[in-house]
Amino acid sequence: MTADFIEEIKAGPKKETVETKKTAAAPSATPPASTSGKMTRKKMSNLRKVIAQRLVEAKNSTAMLTTFNEIDMSAVMEIRTKEKDNFQKRYGVKLGFMSFFVKATVAALKAIPEVNAYIDGEEIVTLQSYDIGIAVSTEKGLMVPVLRSCDEKSFGGVEAGLEEYAKKARTGTITVDDLRGGSFTITNGGVFGSLLSTPILNPPQSAILGMHAIVKRAVVVNDQIVIRPMMYVALSYDHRIVDGKEAVLFLVHLKQSLEDPARLLLDL
Repeated sequence: MTADFIEEIKAGPKKETVETKKTAAAPSATPPASTSGKMTRKKMSNLRKVIAQRLVEAKNSTAMLTTFNEIDMSAVMEIRTKEKDNFQKRYGVKLGFMSFFVKATVAALKAIPEVNAYIDGEEIVTLQSYDIGIAVSTEKGLMVPVLRSCDEKSFGGVEAGLEEYAKKARTGTITVDDLRGGSFTITNGGVFGSLLSTPILNPPQSAILGMHAIVKRAVVVNDQIVIRPMMYVALSYDHRIVDGKEAVLFLVHLKQSLEDPARLLLDL
């Protein structure tokens, strides 16, 4: 989210021009007869209005496309089970899946730098920083606080940063600085049970990664049918700046890092 996000929330959505109203106007919703008058109405909050406006802008101003892959989470889950107690004693936070995805994302962004870029006018700006936005659902709406310099953070540093933002989200104390910048975003619909989705871009970023629920499925490994904990992942990207090849290679790199986490130590 951009730096002026909270200011927009306070001010409410931008006023539409007459021309915009003419092109964007839609018929008023007419309740079906079967409702028998049973319904409730409430005004949209400023936050919800701004979120709605930004989502529409993202779809209308980008050539958004989504590609998918699946990840065998066995290795990550094994490490979590084995190391969770020592990890919590050392860092004071739990070892979650998100730190693995953040570190794997950084490795993939380094390997496929086209994904870590954005369009500025007629120029493509490629970033060498790895500030990852983590979408957080709150009672008031969606927020995307940014974890800074994730390439320099340990797994413990990532988890501590996530825990801090989770507390701020619950208490409503997230600030403008927490939301400012960000070169890439990760959203996790899996915590709500989502099996598959196409996340919407967070402009001006060129891509967003969607995580989903881990489900045990029958897969073929070494010509044998086995049961493995699998997760579908989705990468939505702006096709104006990221080609299909780069998007696919990004997800393949992410998959390889998470299925063989030792690669993250070597940054391969």
